[in-house]
Amino acid sequence: MAKIKRKGQTGAAKNYITRTQAVKKLQLSLPDFRKLCIWKGIYPREPRNKKKVSKSSTASTTFYYTKDIQYLLHEPLLQKFRDQKVLEKKISKALGRGDVSDAARHERNAARPEKTGKPRYTLNHVIRERYPTFVDALRDLDDCLSMLFLFANLPSTSAVPAKMIARCERLCLEFEHYLIVSHGLRKSFLSIKGIYYQATIQGEDILWLVPYKFNQRILGDIDFRIMGTFVEFYMTLLSFVNYRLYTSIGLKYPPKFDQLKDDMGGELGAFAIEGVNIATDDATKAVTNGDVAHGVDPKVQAEVDKVVRQLKSDPSNVDQEMEDVTADVDGEEKPNDAIDKFEPVAPGGDILPQPSSSSNDPAELFSQFTFFLSRETPRQPLEFILRAFGCKRIGWDSVLGEGSFTTDESDPSITHQIVDRPVIQAATKEDGDGEDNQTSQKLNQRYPGRVYVQPQWVWDCVNDDELKSPELYAPGASLPPHLSPFVRSTNGQYDPTLPLEAQETEAEALDADLADDKEAEDEEEDENDMDIGSANDDSEEEDEDDVDVEEDEEEGSEDEDATLQRQRELEAEIAGKAVPSKKVDAKTKSKLDAKKALEKKAKEEAEDLERAKGMLSKKKRKLFEQMQYTNNKKSAEDVKLRSKRRKLEKEKSKA
Repeated sequence: MAKIKRKGQTGAAKNYITRTQAVKKLQLSLPDFRKLCIWKGIYPREPRNKKKVSKSSTASTTFYYTKDIQYLLHEPLLQKFRDQKVLEKKISKALGRGDVSDAARHERNAARPEKTGKPRYTLNHVIRERYPTFVDALRDLDDCLSMLFLFANLPSTSAVPAKMIARCERLCLEFEHYLIVSHGLRKSFLSIKGIYYQATIQGEDILWLVPYKFNQRILGDIDFRIMGTFVEFYMTLLSFVNYRLYTSIGLKYPPKFDQLKDDMGGELGAFAIEGVNIATDDATKAVTNGDVAHGVDPKVQAEVDKVVRQLKSDPSNVDQEMEDVTADVDGEEKPNDAIDKFEPVAPGGDILPQPSSSSNDPAELFSQFTFFLSRETPRQPLEFILRAFGCKRIGWDSVLGEGSFTTDESDPSITHQIVDRPVIQAATKEDGDGEDNQTSQKLNQRYPGRVYVQPQWVWDCVNDDELKSPELYAPGASLPPHLSPFVRSTNGQYDPTLPLEAQETEAEALDADLADDKEAEDEEEDENDMDIGSANDDSEEEDEDDVDVEEDEEEGSEDEDATLQRQRELEAEIAGKAVPSKKVDAKTKSKLDAKKALEKKAKEEAEDLERAKGMLSKKKRKLFEQMQYTNNKKSAEDVKLRSKRRKLEKEKSKA
């Protein structure tokens, strides 16, 4: 006899479980269940047929895999949640009995876990389970950094405690220090949402978003409980990643943190980066601002001393001796900087793409400069980017915080100053007060031998891996377009860096020329009307008696012209010919003829395309039409951008 199949125990219904059933099976509250699912990476699933999966008459909306819920049954955090629930019940019972002292004792137990043994959980084992390799953790670091940088800029509220904000900020600054030391930052982009950064760590590209330093307004429709759960998980993840990154380059983790400097706005300057196993006379050297102290290898030092002694005795063959010393110390062959070339195995094969090397080292881009940041510039992102690309000396005004190289704007060692204010023109009052002149002179003060640029210069230099011309970014100058380095331009797409004539179509150019000609004719007619009006005004002043006679003659001439034009239109309509119009110059006529030819050609191409589409199958025709719709939509956007740019250039030329 075959086994009887019961509803809800076989098939798809056995593979899925509803959220209510999962909560009952785990004996958890709904908030704890959500928290546990977020930490363990378990998300709702959508079955193919909800009616077959649902075990009740009412339609359920949220389903989970049954195996995922069974996997949670062995989670150690379950016991921690249950212990916490027991403690809360004890406090509520004590308050219900009116025993305030007993309730206070339980609350003290909850407040001092290191002394009382109150249940406290850690997510270390969850991190190790979800990320078995370090590369897996790096690949999931994008959302982690974006979330932590967001919470680091939020104001403290009841939903977002100050301790969480401080820890997020500290972890983010530690990660930035690693990028400064390792020079792993590659690109950055200023957008409306915030500042995008891209770094390369152990071959993995990591992209995250940092909001601007504005006063954030916390809205009531945001569920900070869910976001706080993610932040708690991401803080543990980033602490693991920072530890691995610091130890991989020989740095101590966590770095020394000066709370006093941080309270005074030091931020990056509040950390002291130290190397591992560095012996000095006094203590371990703490090097900040991107410099890392390294110990001296005694073998290398002995060989160098030997070369120096030989140099004093016999200065010949010094280069050969240095090469021998390097080979003896390293124990390896002399490195070759030549790039490997890939050649096809068989003649006539595909040409393999050859690797290219960049001569620009990120650690040397700003290493020779000394910067000073004006008080109106964003100090935090500028300091981070400049230090990540080799700059060791950055000064700013004392109002921006501690940790600057210098607070004196007149320091002669400053080579570049970043300003973000327009050039202020002096205004002289009627009473002769020179206060405005003094203010403008103070703000427009320039020190000789110093380069003044706007903040965008730093971002464009970083994205292009080269120092841009500072004249294009002078204070008050119209800046070049700031393009995203993460978007690759395609053929036919609008490119702000190219001139408008190089990318507009022939039809657009003709329409623009005709519009300009029409606008010029309208302006000439307006000027002629104004001249005629002024002449009529002069004639009225000279001969007031002949005004009525001239008006009658003008009205008569206009009526005659209208009558003649109407007669020509009737004759052309009877004869079946085109209505004669006003005379058009040869240049405008040639443009009109060219436009008609383009329209005729476009119409013929559209007809040919329709005939070709008729030869396709229904599936391929729909796919082709969808491709056409997407391309036409992109083309319309490009045309709109070009017309907007044409209008702006025209306004600039008139100004």
